[in-house]
Amino acid sequence: MYDNTCKFLVENFPTDFATWLLGKPIALTKLEPSELSVDPIRADSVILLESSEVIVHLEFQTKTDDTMAYRMANYYLRLYGKYPAKEIHQTVIYLRPTKSTLAYQTNFTTNKLNHEFNVIRLWEQPTEPFQQYQGLLPLAVLTKTGNPSETLQEVAKLIDNIEDRKVKSNVTAATAIISGLALDHEVIQRLLRSEIMEESVVYQEILREGLTKGKAEGLAKGKVEAANQIALNMLRSNMSPDLVAQLTGLTVKQILKLQKLSIKKGQKPKANL
Repeated sequence: MYDNTCKFLVENFPTDFATWLLGKPIALTKLEPSELSVDPIRADSVILLESSEVIVHLEFQTKTDDTMAYRMANYYLRLYGKYPAKEIHQTVIYLRPTKSTLAYQTNFTTNKLNHEFNVIRLWEQPTEPFQQYQGLLPLAVLTKTGNPSETLQEVAKLIDNIEDRKVKSNVTAATAIISGLALDHEVIQRLLRSEIMEESVVYQEILREGLTKGKAEGLAKGKVEAANQIALNMLRSNMSPDLVAQLTGLTVKQILKLQKLSIKKGQKPKANL
């Protein structure tokens, strides 16, 4: 869910991310991983953007992965093979603080190959630049801030100043989801307007993803089963039970029971809540 939310932000606010990552507001368009000649590795986590001169390859991570350096080298070679005349800018963005040395790894090295890429650890980044661009606002709470709650409050005020209601709803929803990595859902619910979130493309995508996942796992054999899987996905993203109930049609009592079951290790929610 965090992958999808970050993808949504990059693809809908590419100039904001280009300004942050490249230092200039380059117009970028989405490049599908399927356009590479070889089947991509973990295409679900890859974000590719392009202009006439540059390819931007991003990967957002909530935890470290010992295959990341290899993946970056692998994608670089694939991209270079298809776009040899373009500059390739690769960045891994870690969202959640970690002491793992893998979060500091910026190259893949063998006896014959040395490939370098960029790494950004959000918790080390100053907050102010993220408050200057609409597309970066949802990430501000994860930056180097002494008080995440106060930062979210400031972000909420900036979101309220967005005139385009569609943009406002999408940024609000993305902020609510990503802020769940740093804050309790009660704080998020108090500071962000839930009625605005409901209109967002991000939330609609969550609903669709939950339904698809439920079917894939054999849990969506009826409306109740599908709603349970959707609700579980939302709870895992730190949405409040009241909001989950409103979006799924389940009662708050059912949501609370599902939440209680989900926190028990190895126990899945039952279909007849």
